[in-house]
Amino acid sequence: MSQKVIQVTNLGKQYRLGQVGTTTISDDLKRLWYKIKGKDDPFLKIGEENDRTKKGGSEYVWALKDISFDVYQGDVLGIVGKNGAGKSTLLKILSRTTVPTLGEYKIKGRVASLLEVGTGFHPDLTGRENVFLNGAILGMTKAEIKKNFDEILDFSGVERYIDTPVKRYSSGMYVRLAFAVAAHLKPEILIVDEVLSVGDQEFQDKCLGKMRSVSESGRTVLFVSHNLLAVKQLCTKGIFLKNGKLVKAGTTKDIVEEYLSDDKQLKSDGTIPNDFYREFTTGEAFFRRIVLTDLNDNSLNRFAFNQPFKVRLQLEVLKQIKDVAININITTSLGEPIIFSVDSKDSKYLTRTFDEGIHEIDVMFDFKLLPNNYRVTIGVHYFKDGITIDWLENIYQFKIDKISYNTNEDYPWDTLHGYIEPESTWSYKKI
Repeated sequence: MSQKVIQVTNLGKQYRLGQVGTTTISDDLKRLWYKIKGKDDPFLKIGEENDRTKKGGSEYVWALKDISFDVYQGDVLGIVGKNGAGKSTLLKILSRTTVPTLGEYKIKGRVASLLEVGTGFHPDLTGRENVFLNGAILGMTKAEIKKNFDEILDFSGVERYIDTPVKRYSSGMYVRLAFAVAAHLKPEILIVDEVLSVGDQEFQDKCLGKMRSVSESGRTVLFVSHNLLAVKQLCTKGIFLKNGKLVKAGTTKDIVEEYLSDDKQLKSDGTIPNDFYREFTTGEAFFRRIVLTDLNDNSLNRFAFNQPFKVRLQLEVLKQIKDVAININITTSLGEPIIFSVDSKDSKYLTRTFDEGIHEIDVMFDFKLLPNNYRVTIGVHYFKDGITIDWLENIYQFKIDKISYNTNEDYPWDTLHGYIEPESTWSYKKI
């Protein structure tokens, strides 16, 4: 059995809202007085769940509470959850950049972390000097760092700027060098937060490949990402955090499915609850309902293979909006883009004016989605400047079955070879 390298037991982190630190001087004095009297910390009995969508009654929140899990040597652990779930706080604790309020954790091995753009680098030092500084912090000798320096430089792709102070780097260059340092200086445990999204696609692919090779060499990786496809491809295990609490730990497949099924549910008629969290909104208009229907207007969330369907939206406009466009995105259950649809004619986008009131929009789709699970994202935005009026990501889930809408045209394969079967014309000749 593999050796246990991280053990987290009843971990908790409490913050005081509106403060730079976690407490005030008066709070610290009160804590000290209770400690002298042999009593429990009074502030551990207060504080609310870290739900960013609701206004609370306490100035204390638990960014993490009652978190327990184990990580073994060679594991690639994916950590998923929405913004504010506590993922970054957990990694900061494990990277020893902040301390827990409650509980304990044990780490066996040298840890290299890539948490935020700028973490671990001194802005006034050059890239070369920061490589040696980070190596020294990891406990490596100068000779060991020199041995890996050329490989770091080649991977990062910033050779021309290696003797330039890193404060003059772009965020992408910064992350390139920081990841190269973290991954190539032979840490036993590599901790990587969402910062890889700063880099371009080529570099992200290189990083994912490097993390895979790190794990294959017997080292351990902790990986936070909103890219569920990357999590599923890279990670062997996962944990799902929600509002600072551990919802589930298990295989990556189970964790991703649990996370995707955890969205707030629509009402049975497709009505969107008033408290549904909207990450982007100007307050001028709100989507109030979404359903998928067949051509006879029957509301469905499962369709036959080859079956046309409609997306029906209701948009409530509180104040007239002009020159706006509505988009419908269809993705796989893991978020891979499949379809981006905007009202258009003759390859030109069309914009609309919506007066105050409730408007119903029907969009008919007739293309061959292959059998799979899919999700719908809807948005309305000003066309010229791109300002988002309302945006609901992954608001609706539906499935395409193998049984065909047309007789004798069932999907014939057991293995999925794509997501869309396009209309195409083939010709053959003997030459």
